[in-house]
Amino acid sequence: MKRWIIAVLLISVAAAAGMFRGTSGKFSANNNAVATSEVREEIRQTYQLSPGANVEVRGINGQVEIETADTTTAEVYILRTAANQTDLETRKVTVTATATSLVIQGENQRGGFWQNLWHGDVKHRVVLKVPRQIALTIKGVNGPIRAGEVTGAVQISGVNGKVETAQTDGYSEISGVNGSVTVAIRQIGEKGLRIKGINGAVELRFADKLNADIEARGINGRVKAELPDVVLQGEQERSKFNARIGTGGAPVNVSGVNGSVRLVRAASSASE
Repeated sequence: MKRWIIAVLLISVAAAAGMFRGTSGKFSANNNAVATSEVREEIRQTYQLSPGANVEVRGINGQVEIETADTTTAEVYILRTAANQTDLETRKVTVTATATSLVIQGENQRGGFWQNLWHGDVKHRVVLKVPRQIALTIKGVNGPIRAGEVTGAVQISGVNGKVETAQTDGYSEISGVNGSVTVAIRQIGEKGLRIKGINGAVELRFADKLNADIEARGINGRVKAELPDVVLQGEQERSKFNARIGTGGAPVNVSGVNGSVRLVRAASSASE
């Protein structure tokens, strides 16, 4: 009974706080203050990276876009927006760079329940143009991710949003995603690709004449192989799938997916 009363009180306080903040906003608007406009902060920086450098993006509350090219220059653009300047002073984003490393780090949200209740959210947008010859790590992003192909290892985890990326020679691991995952595979290294813990559909887009061994486990959805040179391996079950693409080769492991899995050629990857 006491727990029920406490829960009701907390809900009432939260509702009252929402009403107070809404009333305050209307009052400011009536006094010609721009209550609904946002304040923003932009960061634009350029760095030189050596081949094989590590690029990391962590703790971002918003979308992340990473474009890659045959260059040694890294261009960084970060946009932070909030309802007011006070809120903008929280959740800052830092950039740390050397010749072998570029780290984009979002500040953790600090403060207890009441501070988070009274202060609004800070949104981020990160846009990077980086060399293709890098290793890429992205962790803890509350927003969609789109990343171009890199030659090094790729690790993407803890994402609340869809993920679109590409793979060439390095090992890739994508895990803990609340959203769909699309991977364009032009080349694949001997260590292959691993995708696990996905709450959404998975689509793997294979380049022509690419060889791989596919293993899927724990799939809560249909597995569709829409490739001309795929051969099923062993007994197939509803949540299990084994296949060989071409002559077989590097492993592609997919597990723990709450959604469908599609294997398609890159030229015919339009979603149904």
